[in-house]
Parts: sequence; structure tokens; C-alpha cells
Amino acid sequence: MKARLVLEDGKVYYGESFGHEGIEGGEVVFNTGMTGYQEIMSDPSYCGQIVTLTYPLIGNYGLNPFDFQSKKPLIKGLVVREYCNYPNHWQATLHISDFLKKEKIIGITGIDTRSLTRHLRKKGTMKGIITTGKEGEEELVEQAQKITSLSEKDYVKEATVDQKYSIKGTGPHIALLDLGCKYSIIESLKDKGCTITILPASSTAEEILSLKADGLLLSNGPGDPKTVPYAVETAKKLLGHIPLFGVCLGHQILGLALGADTYKLKFGHRGTNHPVKDLKTGKVFITSQNHGYALNKKSLKDKPVEVSHINLNDFTVEGLKHMELPVFSVQFHPEGSPGPYDSVQIFEDYLKTIESPGGNVVT
Repeated sequence: MKARLVLEDGKVYYGESFGHEGIEGGEVVFNTGMTGYQEIMSDPSYCGQIVTLTYPLIGNYGLNPFDFQSKKPLIKGLVVREYCNYPNHWQATLHISDFLKKEKIIGITGIDTRSLTRHLRKKGTMKGIITTGKEGEEELVEQAQKITSLSEKDYVKEATVDQKYSIKGTGPHIALLDLGCKYSIIESLKDKGCTITILPASSTAEEILSLKADGLLLSNGPGDPKTVPYAVETAKKLLGHIPLFGVCLGHQILGLALGADTYKLKFGHRGTNHPVKDLKTGKVFITSQNHGYALNKKSLKDKPVEVSHINLNDFTVEGLKHMELPVFSVQFHPEGSPGPYDSVQIFEDYLKTIESPGGNVVT
């Protein structure tokens, strides 16, 4: 079946459908990873977005039951150059097409994803409509322009858990504020032996402190950090009361809680090959990233924090460390392992902070 991707600026791309039939809108973004399409499709941070994959052949190793990053995918659509409908892998149990149909997600194949990516890099991320219908293109452009932007809606509410639950371990007790958390973050904590209590994003500081956990991790998640002021307020109240660690959106939330500001990137960082430099050691990590917003470095001046990591592509802030309190964060995904294990050490560093916070936590 014929399908189209129509952008809010009037640009139209023609292809064929390989998933659900219908019409859907969202923010159109691109990911440069050469592998990992299963993890990308199921990453809650893509809530509200139509994802373009720049690698030309998608689906060649199918899908398996083990690598999903959430219970339900939240992407609005998938755009690829060439869809492979005959996957070959010993773990594969499902074709992408079958998965997209089951989850009612529209997929479009056969378009020039290089052209689309160059357009988004030049013009910036924009809203779009993906459809298998016969609607007029002027009408579709108008619909695209009316889509609620990520800066105007709280997508975390769609991505977080409904109620708290716990995973038993033999190590430190970590409370995890689920802003749209990837399963791999939870798995990384489990691998370290942690007892984990996963909490809804709306949990208050009082509820978190009542757990008497050894530390709190603020997870990744979708959208603009300024649309979740309740999470910012929670983090602000917890400063100095519990060791804090933020990942991706959690990093931005901590920055706002510390009085810094955030802004929207032109086309975001989404891929598995972003170089990040640790300013203390000089070591460069190859990182996995998925975000459209960043901390404003100038807004960190006169704040009791130091920039711990920077992105070597555009020198944006990739990490923060509080000068007095056991509080730090990273913009990238240390559990993503594209290096493959360049930055897993960051979880160990956090657990060491919990073991010896240096008397900086108020009791």
C-alpha cells in the first residue's frame, strides 16, 4: 500500500507501507545507529515522535523477546529506506512488519532517508504526518502544523509506570524515578546487585524519602524537561537529603532543579556513536544518546556544579557534578553500551558515592 510522510513545511516523501494502515502525526526525528532498531522502537524516550532510521537496511535480524526496552512502544511511526521482510537470526521470533501491525504503528519504506535526514539537519526537527490514506497534501500540511509540539505537552505521563514496584537484590537500595525508563537501566542496576524500587514520575519527595533508599536515580524519558515541573520540584526538595544520579532527561531535570536552564537542540542527538569527553580523566567515550534538549552551559555559571563531560561534536553539556553534594548526572546513556562497555563504570561510580557520601547528606 502507498504511504506518505508530509512535513509541516510542505515537504512530501512517497513510499510504501509495511506496518499499520491509517494516519498519525508526531515530531519527525532521525537516529544514526547502524543497529538496535528494536531498542529504538521500544525506547519510551521516543514517545510522540516519528523515527527515521538513517541506516538503509532495517529488519534483517528480526525482533526477539529479550531486547525490548518497554512493555509497549510509544513511537508514532517508523521511516526506513529499505525494509527486509526475510530476517535471519537464531533469536528472531517476529518480523518488524508484524510487530508494527500488532502495535498499530505505521511504517513507511522506500523513501530517500538521506534526503530526509539532510532536510531535518538543515531546517531542524519538525512536525509531520505519516499516512496510508488519500488525504489532500495541503490538508495534511495543515494537520502537521497543528500537532502539539513536545514543548507543549507532558509526554512523561504516557511513559511512566502506573504504580511503584520493587525488584529484590543483595546490594544498595536504589529508588528509581521512572520518567520513561529503559529496561536496560534497570538491568544495569540489577547486574550490580541493587534492590530497586521503581516509582511513578509524579512521586513526591516525601514519598521517596519514606522508602529510606540509599540513593535515587532519575531516569531517561521523552520530551521537554520544562513540561514536568513536578519532577523538577521533587528533585529540588531532595538535594542534600539523598544521593542523586540523573540519566538523559533525569540529567536535565537535575540541571533545572539546580537553577540552570535548558533549550531545544536544532535536530537533537540520537544515535550510538556520539563522542563524549570526561573532563577529569581526558578519556573519550563512544556513547548512545537520544534527546532533543540540552542544558544551557552559560546558565550553570555561579551554580555549585561543574561540567564533568562534554560532547565533542557540538560541545554541549554531557555531564554535571555537584561541588559539595553527592549529586551528578550524564546526558548520554551509560547502559547503552555502544563502545560496547565504555561508560558502564558510571553506575559503579554512583554506587561508590552511595557507600561513602562524605557526610554531605542531611539526615
